[in-house]
Amino acid sequence: MTEVLRRGRASLAFGFFAQGVAFALLVTRIPAIQDRYGVSDALLPLFLAAVPVLAGVGSVATEQLVKRIPARSLLRWSQPVVLLALLGVGAGERMVALGTALAVFGMAVGMLDASMNMLGVSMQRAYGRSIMLGFHAAYSLGGILGASLAWAGAHWHLALWVSYLPVVAVLLPAVLVGSRWYAYGDGGTLQVADGAADRAGNGAGNGAGRGDGEGVVFRALLPLCLVMTFAYIGDSTVSNWSAKYLQDVLGGSEQLATVPYNVYMVTTLLGRAVGDFGVRRFGAVGVVRAGALVAAVGFAVVAVAPGAWLGIGGFTLLGVGLCVLVPQTFAAAGRMFPGASDAAVARLNVFNYVGFLIGSPLVGALGDAWSYRGAMVVPMVLVLVTLVYARSFAARPDRYGGGHERPRTADVGRGSNGLRLRPGPSDGPGPAGSDPEARPRPGARP
Repeated sequence: MTEVLRRGRASLAFGFFAQGVAFALLVTRIPAIQDRYGVSDALLPLFLAAVPVLAGVGSVATEQLVKRIPARSLLRWSQPVVLLALLGVGAGERMVALGTALAVFGMAVGMLDASMNMLGVSMQRAYGRSIMLGFHAAYSLGGILGASLAWAGAHWHLALWVSYLPVVAVLLPAVLVGSRWYAYGDGGTLQVADGAADRAGNGAGNGAGRGDGEGVVFRALLPLCLVMTFAYIGDSTVSNWSAKYLQDVLGGSEQLATVPYNVYMVTTLLGRAVGDFGVRRFGAVGVVRAGALVAAVGFAVVAVAPGAWLGIGGFTLLGVGLCVLVPQTFAAAGRMFPGASDAAVARLNVFNYVGFLIGSPLVGALGDAWSYRGAMVVPMVLVLVTLVYARSFAARPDRYGGGHERPRTADVGRGSNGLRLRPGPSDGPGPAGSDPEARPRPGARP
């Protein structure tokens, strides 16, 4: 079982990595895509907006599909579709080809994002400790590699299909092979792609987390939806406006204007790489509060910076602060609805794209109507609102204990004085049936 968990975790991390590469290759070559197809400046925003809108549709569709198809199967086949759609964007010649490829890319990305976070939440449940930030660190690493490959393609003036084809040729077979070890963890039960648990008659194999969506109360999920939206508004502000802000507002050179986003990506990677240790030590609530405060300070520094280098320092803080919010939001949804975590993740994932759609136009409109310094205050305030909802990230005591760790006590019944006896880790095993991991959890199958 331990070896299966490790392989499942490694294969899923590689899936996150591949998705980071593919998405970065698309968004960082938008000028080249525009030139190849002759897309006007007026029409370009419609094409760009279509991708997150269709991704939201794909995420909603995933919630319905996982009622009949295992999430790991959706992930296994949506990832190759994303890669082939990326290649289609680079290889097409007419506007209709671009529209078709972007539509397929958007729908598949929505299904891919939802299903891989479903598996991430389920694997964390199987491990009994925080590992979600590590998956998103792999995504950030893939994004850095994809952006670097895009830079090389632009530097050497390579055709889009020449830039994309080697990447797809390497990643496509790799993700198909790696998908053999995708696993869906449900505490003491683990289903793998062709595992005995499925052959034993466990249906789709999604365990207690699969659910049908009826257990998800949107009012309870709403705080996490808002945090997800605010986090992506902050992220899209950095990705879309950092270069322009540094050059036009802070007086940096064209070369220096490329630094903030690169620094942001690196600090995001580093923060996520060590973030799980912070969650285990200080708990999810403490990490989320710290992340929100650091991000708010970062936006404040950017807004008041007198020059380019202090502005870069502000964008560095933004990477450190924002990096923890999205992974912990998915993890919190899984804890909040352990019997319907797949449905909760799929619905929450939609607000990823809502934030992406709102962020860039919001900052641009405020910058034109007011000032870009003032525009940076808006995402700062929104990130601070996360502090109000931080309690939604707390562990539920009837699921697994402090932070993300499993409970270290077992209820072994009542003593002679009528009080419950709760032995600690050194008290030894209790009587048969007293193991908290052996008792069904809320939403688990008997």
